[in-house]
Amino acid sequence: MEFGAVFQTNPPASRFVQLAQLAEVHGFSHVWSFDSHVLWQEPYVILSAALAATRRVTVGPFVTNPATRDWSVTASTFATLNEMYGNRTVCGIGRGDSAVRVSGGQPTTLKELREAVHVIRELGSSRAVEHGGLTLRLPWSHGSELPVWVAAYGPLALKLAGEVADGFILQLADPEITKWMIQRVRDAADDAGRDPMSIKICVAGPAYVGDDLDHQREQSRWFGGMVGNHVADIVAKYGKRSAIPDDLASYIESRTGYDYNTHGKADNDHVDFVPDAIVDRFCVLGDASAHIEKLTRLRELGVDQFAAYVMHDDKEETLRQYGERIIPALRETAKARS
Repeated sequence: MEFGAVFQTNPPASRFVQLAQLAEVHGFSHVWSFDSHVLWQEPYVILSAALAATRRVTVGPFVTNPATRDWSVTASTFATLNEMYGNRTVCGIGRGDSAVRVSGGQPTTLKELREAVHVIRELGSSRAVEHGGLTLRLPWSHGSELPVWVAAYGPLALKLAGEVADGFILQLADPEITKWMIQRVRDAADDAGRDPMSIKICVAGPAYVGDDLDHQREQSRWFGGMVGNHVADIVAKYGKRSAIPDDLASYIESRTGYDYNTHGKADNDHVDFVPDAIVDRFCVLGDASAHIEKLTRLRELGVDQFAAYVMHDDKEETLRQYGERIIPALRETAKARS
């Protein structure tokens, strides 16, 4: 299992770069950022600085969307980063949440997402692509490789991920729901004639290592609110308990609204509807042994990467615990002599 660290691009930008370096030191393979350009600083500028300050980690947005940037601009950005720093980027993408909603927009259609995945991956991988009746390519780009991972919850989005994505991003760390979601992605891949095991599975959730579980819950409750935005969309479209597991749909019954001013923040004041049980299921909390136990279950389900949202008041200690105890416990070890 690989490990990613997700940080917000709050000012000062140098703080993100510092955390990226620390994540690399502690054995994380990926560093991710939000792409919500009104709420936070522009991620690609900061990701470039993080690449310059590190040697091994792969970086990318968690996640971008097809609406706020022209697809060719997104592809050109990744191809440029790959030319500058080697192929150390990955494009996480979804229909859009805070990046579009904070300014009054709406998530894109799945048709647009499907087309964007294709265009961004082809151009970002130094290949020509048919788009808008034209054949386009980046003539200066050679040898760039850009995998595109799709974030999804609903049935049609899961189907799309299985059909076209290089990786599937699930933003919750509950083993039972994860199992349900992975199976649908792999079934869709199989139906499309793809190797289901070729799709990378990335599960994400807040990770906080410590002994004060009540405090960890309060620092992580915002995540249930963020997930609730996507669940609410699915329930509005398909009806309750028709397209997703019952326990994923039921917790939003008392949801009355959402304030994007506190989106993704520990002090979010619109997440009282999220019960402790959901926080515990969606996040990875407790001491190091509790993290190891839950992540072992996820690995056994076929999860290739756990992306930890490290967005609380004890970032350095959580990164240290992962580097010294949790990541080594989840890695296969080789014997020097046998």
